[in-house]
Amino acid sequence: MKRHKQRMLLAAASVLVPLTLACGSGEGAQAGQPVTGIDWRVDSLTAADGTTRHAPAVARIRIGTDGMATGNLGCNRFSARATVAGDRITIGDLRATKMACAPARMDFERALARTLTTGTLTARVDDGKLTLTDGDGDLVRLSRGAPE
Repeated sequence: MKRHKQRMLLAAASVLVPLTLACGSGEGAQAGQPVTGIDWRVDSLTAADGTTRHAPAVARIRIGTDGMATGNLGCNRFSARATVAGDRITIGDLRATKMACAPARMDFERALARTLTTGTLTARVDDGKLTLTDGDGDLVRLSRGAPE
């Protein structure tokens, strides 16, 4: 019975600690504003060289409190595991549908997928807008948006 209680305590901690970090302490990305549980509309993707691509209207991301990221990359819907720790977000391997769209939308989608999954992202929320920055300096700019 003691071993069962230990397992239950560890399971509860593994759920509550990430949620506590995601809710924020008033520091980092959150600054009192959550990142998880919000439908974010992707506005643009800016590469480190300054090249900006504007997102198709359907591009959206939701980082759930359940540890999953879901949304639309610009053409295809996706899901992936997501870990949030303070202002750091790591998105695992994306699983996406395999529809084909216009070349410009597919180019945007590939660039967004690469930026989201190349490593840990730094998140910053400011005035209802979210900026995700990857280790290469690429920026994804998002706004609060209604679900598709």
